[in-house]
Amino acid sequence: MKIFTREEIEQFVKVDLESIQVVEQGFVELARGNTITPPILRVGVEQHNGEVDVKTAYVKGYEMFCIKVSSGFFNNKQLGLPTGNGMMLLICARTGAPKAIFLDNGYLTDVRTAAAGAIAAKHLASDKVKNVVVIGAGSQAEYQVKALAQVRLLEKVFVYANEFENSVKLSKKLEKELNLEAVPIRSLRESVEIADLVITATPSKDPVLKGDWLKKGVHVTAMGSDAEHKRELDQLVITKADRLVCDVKAQAFQLGEYHHASVKEDAVVELGEAIINNQLGRTTEEEITVCDLTGTGVQDTMIALYAYKMLIEAGLGLTIEN
Repeated sequence: MKIFTREEIEQFVKVDLESIQVVEQGFVELARGNTITPPILRVGVEQHNGEVDVKTAYVKGYEMFCIKVSSGFFNNKQLGLPTGNGMMLLICARTGAPKAIFLDNGYLTDVRTAAAGAIAAKHLASDKVKNVVVIGAGSQAEYQVKALAQVRLLEKVFVYANEFENSVKLSKKLEKELNLEAVPIRSLRESVEIADLVITATPSKDPVLKGDWLKKGVHVTAMGSDAEHKRELDQLVITKADRLVCDVKAQAFQLGEYHHASVKEDAVVELGEAIINNQLGRTTEEEITVCDLTGTGVQDTMIALYAYKMLIEAGLGLTIEN
């Protein structure tokens, strides 16, 4: 069995076109019915404003599958600690033996979630996306913009967070690393009204994005609502949308945005279906599209298999006899 550290993983797994392609293939396998994806196991730790999720999926035909433990403890900022953490375990699909442990502190989850956002934009957003609003200034907000920049030529990003200094910090980082204009903002409406694409990346329990702010042709990627009590979009965002998409319906109607809204399952398309059939994605420049991402075990398995391949080829990792 191999053990890999975050430092090793970051050398070879990045938010780039290759990792996006790997995760996109996972959505295709999901849409084709080639996966076994059990429900998420969640432990809520309300006393400390935290939660721990266990996600997994077996993708048929692959030699291993991933079991992932990820946490979000949202008081950690006051302790000087990251809000997200976790690890991944690769299991042999033939024998059940553990083959690798990724001590990634949630990094692979960040990469695969960002990749999913880029995939949603690739198939649902206008080709002419220039102005982007990101709501949230944590690590996932950062990774979402970096992944989006792989599939769209961005000009300006507006960054909004509850604490303005966090918006300033992320804006400076995005400007430096992506060579674009990034603007910290104190209020949302004016920026959203001119946005071609809006990303919501918060743990909010109440809507942060209102439908009456949205212009024609905008795409919304919502990825913060991954538990029953979370919600980022108000009802009008859903009502105004011409195209509703999610990563997997079984989760989206239990944990995500759509279970808060009065929408029927047959009105929603899964992202993998939109990848396979272009007619299920954006078809006109005037459409408003929404994609709700709750995060699937298939994404975890695909990114873990990719990481394993890259790291083994590089000769990295600590070998443990078991």
